[in-house]
Amino acid sequence: MDALLASTTFATDEHHPHIVIDPVACRTCPSDRACATSCPAQRYVWDEAAQVMTFDHVGCLECGNCRLVCERLFTGAEGYSWNYPANGAGVDFRQG
Repeated sequence: MDALLASTTFATDEHHPHIVIDPVACRTCPSDRACATSCPAQRYVWDEAAQVMTFDHVGCLECGNCRLVCERLFTGAEGYSWNYPANGAGVDFRQG
């Protein structure tokens, strides 16, 4: 699996993330911050000291897992959105 993921490339739009979260609102997450533990690319990081969630869209596999486990992303709550990257940006799987 590591070899397959290592061959994955990204055309990232550095300035326009395709996933937006409210890092402070994640303090009261009804899903116990499941995005941080279920993201296969480990893009979500909970900072216990600052009590905020960080998300780095660079390297996102666009699997949609976070959208499934995060009620706020799934419903598009205020401050949250999940879209595929625009203009051809995003993940490019090269498996084989």
